[in-house]
Order: sequence, then structure tokens, then C-alpha cells
Amino acid sequence: MPSSVPSFAELLGRCTRSAVHLEMRDSYASTDRFEAWKRGERINWNDPASWWHPYDQLITDTVARGVTIRRARIVSEPVTEYIRWEHYVTHANVTAGEDVRWLPRRRATAIALPGNDFWLFDGKLLRVHHFSGDGAVVEDEIIDDAETVKLCASAFEAVWERAAPHHLYTI
Repeated sequence: MPSSVPSFAELLGRCTRSAVHLEMRDSYASTDRFEAWKRGERINWNDPASWWHPYDQLITDTVARGVTIRRARIVSEPVTEYIRWEHYVTHANVTAGEDVRWLPRRRATAIALPGNDFWLFDGKLLRVHHFSGDGAVVEDEIIDDAETVKLCASAFEAVWERAAPHHLYTI
């Protein structure tokens, strides 16, 4: 059955001011890139052609239009192997134009958090990710309900204020 949820590229293409992403899981479904990293393969960051993906170009193009893109990750410490890898590959996100911050979960206790990861576009439209227990995306949902948007926007900003910039967060 086809999804009625617009693609991420379409949602980002409609953005005029900001897109923020809150990630709260300690692991997501495994990927070929993650498996390669676990085998000891490393990215040659000096050769962008070897690692630059369409996602990176989409982010770069969106930032060039004047849209601010921020990503915050809440992580348990000590971090999981998946988060260790995610921290490593965040170099690509930052190079593409995202501003990324990390918040240790122990510092998130006083924040009212939504139950799911999400993207918030221009402070008014949510793309909520629903995951299986092993971290695979099961479904994405679009929400524009003002109260839910307000909760998610508030949660993101509270996390952002407490979180360390990527270049300062070491694992």
C-alpha cells in the first residue's frame, strides 16, 4: 500500500526557515555502513566522492536556501556501539551543513519528551518516526496538531540548550 506521507526530500523542499531532528534511541536498524565500520573499515574523509550521499547534497542545498538544520541526539552513557559509529559518521552531517548536538540521557530527566523521534519543519509540521524494537522504521506519521507540535518544539529546544556541540562531545 502506498504511503500518504510526503517524502523527506519533499518536506525539506517546502521548508523556508528551519528543520530540527530529535533522536532518542541508543540503536537503530543495522546498515551496510555500520557493519563495515564494525569490521574496522573507516571512511576517507579527504575523499568526499567516496562517502558523499544524496542525503548530504539535499542538506547542503537546503542550507544554501537559508534553512537552518539542527539535529539533537539524546544518548545513554556509556554509549552503545551504534552511537559510537553514529558519532563517527556525523562528520558527514556537519560537512553537509547540519548543526549537531549530543545530550547524555542523565541530563534529560527534567525534560518533557515525546515518545518518538521526529523531524519538525518550520515549527509547524512534524514527521514522527515509529520504530520496531530492533530500530527499523515501521511507519512515519505526519502531524500538524498545534499541541503536539508545541510539545515537540519545546522538547527539542530544551534538549538543544543542554546539549554539547558535536565537536565538543567525546565518546
